[in-house]
Amino acid sequence: MKLPKFTRNFYFLFSFFFLVWMLFIDTNDFYTQYKLNQKRKNLENQVEYYQQKIVEVNQDRDELFSSDKRLEKYAREKYLMKKETEDLFIVVEE
Repeated sequence: MKLPKFTRNFYFLFSFFFLVWMLFIDTNDFYTQYKLNQKRKNLENQVEYYQQKIVEVNQDRDELFSSDKRLEKYAREKYLMKKETEDLFIVVEE
């Protein structure tokens, strides 16, 4: 089997091995870059989600602390708090 002359050229061989090395063997190969890019996109989506949640929580907090009635309603519903003279009945839906 006889190889073409240009394949025996030093520059061709060096370029070929360098390309193989960079594409498949190096720590920054295409597969690793693809996975890192997917992870980055996922983290950016999480950042957006948590920023929205922070805005929602701040709005809820401002609403709760703006009125004593709203704060009392929230405490009764969320934490099942009651006054000393009241009885509390919890209804569980099946």
